[in-house]
Amino acid sequence: MTSDDTLKTGTTTIGIKLKDGVILASDQRATMGNLIANKSVQKVYPLSDNIGMTIAGVVGDAQLMVRFMQSEIAIYSMKKGSPMTVSTAATLVANVIRQGFYLGLIVGGYDKTGGHVFSIDGAGGYIEDNYMSVGSGSVFAYGALEATFKEDMTREEGIDVAITALNSARRRDNCTGDGMLVSYIGPDGYESIDNEEIRSRCAKLGFAYPN
Repeated sequence: MTSDDTLKTGTTTIGIKLKDGVILASDQRATMGNLIANKSVQKVYPLSDNIGMTIAGVVGDAQLMVRFMQSEIAIYSMKKGSPMTVSTAATLVANVIRQGFYLGLIVGGYDKTGGHVFSIDGAGGYIEDNYMSVGSGSVFAYGALEATFKEDMTREEGIDVAITALNSARRRDNCTGDGMLVSYIGPDGYESIDNEEIRSRCAKLGFAYPN
């Protein structure tokens, strides 16, 4: 078990499958017991041009996992001469996480078979679905996802659904808050959505940006 003085992301992370790609999103709060330890934590990472990952759990473990996966995917792509598929990346993460990482992850991306999102637990279990949430605020995010998700959404629709789910979580979960990170991965690669666009969409949806 981890102690209360371990830096954790607490968190709400989200993965959504779209018509042509995926959305990965998260808040930016890190906690240490009851203390808000950091308000600008990176929880959505590119692993390659076509794959990304969200992190929930112990910050040190998460950063190590990100570095490992970025390296392994780059080596794979050089050896094979082609990008790693999302399913292969999720399988690799699931195998590695069993070695003792205190994490809950979402791996998502776009490959020749389309967009895919996988949730991965600390025991190495991984499940593909159309949408998912991992972290302390996930129970609240799922309510919003259930109400707003529809199949074959566009990039714009997916961003709004992710923002709506994050807003629901940050209003009820004290470990979720302090900013939003949203990324889109599609046929043209990995794209981090600009913070000004996220703020503008929050305003149009009637939400206060969580800063």
